[in-house]
Amino acid sequence: MALTRIFRATAFKLTLAILGVSAIGAGLVLAIVAWQVVKVVDAETRQTIEVEAGALVDQYERGGIRRLGAVIEARAREPGPTIYLLTDGVGEPLAGNISPLPGDVLSSQDFVDTPYESLDGRGRGRRALARVFLLPGGFHLLIGHDMGDRARIGAVMVHALATSLIFLAGLAALGALFVARRVLTRIDAMNRSAHAIMGGDLAERLPVSGSGDELDRLAIGLNQMLARIAELMSGLREVSDNIAHDLRTPLTRLRNHAEEALRQRRDDADYRAALERTIEESDGLIRIFDALLMIARAEAGRGQMSVQPFDIGAVVSDLAELYEPIAEERGFALSLDVAPDLALVGNRELVGQGIANLVDNALKYGAMESGGDRAVSVAARREGADIVIEVADRGPGIDQDDRKRVLDRFVRLEGARSHAGSGLGLSLASAVAHMHGGHLALDDNAPGLKAILSLPMNGAVT
Repeated sequence: MALTRIFRATAFKLTLAILGVSAIGAGLVLAIVAWQVVKVVDAETRQTIEVEAGALVDQYERGGIRRLGAVIEARAREPGPTIYLLTDGVGEPLAGNISPLPGDVLSSQDFVDTPYESLDGRGRGRRALARVFLLPGGFHLLIGHDMGDRARIGAVMVHALATSLIFLAGLAALGALFVARRVLTRIDAMNRSAHAIMGGDLAERLPVSGSGDELDRLAIGLNQMLARIAELMSGLREVSDNIAHDLRTPLTRLRNHAEEALRQRRDDADYRAALERTIEESDGLIRIFDALLMIARAEAGRGQMSVQPFDIGAVVSDLAELYEPIAEERGFALSLDVAPDLALVGNRELVGQGIANLVDNALKYGAMESGGDRAVSVAARREGADIVIEVADRGPGIDQDDRKRVLDRFVRLEGARSHAGSGLGLSLASAVAHMHGGHLALDDNAPGLKAILSLPMNGAVT
């Protein structure tokens, strides 16, 4: 993997940025620590100077200026960071271990940061924290502490800061390279899978490492989308095959009717009959395509249709009234049981068409070949947060193994091929239920079939 790709990677830049911010934070922490240490050292130095001054003033009170001078000379000869200077009223040195200081320093009554030079010539350019004490008789006593310790502490802190920054810079570079390489490896694997998918391999999926990070979550989401696309593509191929297969027969009949009318010499009545058969076959084809378009609208979801609140109980009642003459003609007893106040938010046209398909199927296939009870019941009620519409018949029913399959497009069981139809009625009802966030279930009515359409009352249209 080329280093230029790694350097351009967002993960590399982000890692460097994070570690850069961390380095700045570490520098600030070290600076604050150094400042606090210097404050502590200065406070201890001031306290030491105050204690030292108290002891020397006591010597002055006991033995006068001679005794104080002797004590200062003795202490000045001892190695250490403390500096002493005893002067008379005009600033002439009487005792001590440093050269005379400027008059403004001797006239100050507070702690001062001052340069100094020892009597032996060493320590030139060094600085001390000192204070001048005014003694009786006009004498000045300066006591100070060399600030070399504080400078060494600062140097240690600067060295620690520099070392830390170098270490963090190296760690940042290594970490950024590792993270960028790992991320780019996973992204390259995803790209290879994506190219395979674009090449037509819809079974290919993006790799998932199992770490549960954001790339895994993205891959899982995309894999779910790909699975849905593959499912839709499979359904599209299946629908195309079914259309080609199921429409071949009516189109062939349509052509045969027209060819027969043209081939044989007939009178106007025969031509009229041939045209009527042609129109009938054309109407059948139009109904099939209308059903397919309605299923497509239902599966397209809310963005392709209008939704509004309506009374689904009134829709069920109207449909029962519409199908009652057909039921009587076929010898069925059609019963209705609708609960009051069944409000639903959805598409009235699609929901009505789905329920109509269920009633139409019950009237087509809801009778035993050997006679039996010809009865179809339609019920609508509320169950929790759902509205349930049941259409039940007393016919041969559908085997449990086939109940899921008959919800697909153009699926017709052997017992149904003697009846006119296209195999789209249950498909449309199932698509309408799915669009409204519900479902269509087929159950045993013992005997017969019970179709249960469940729709959420809150209008959860997808």
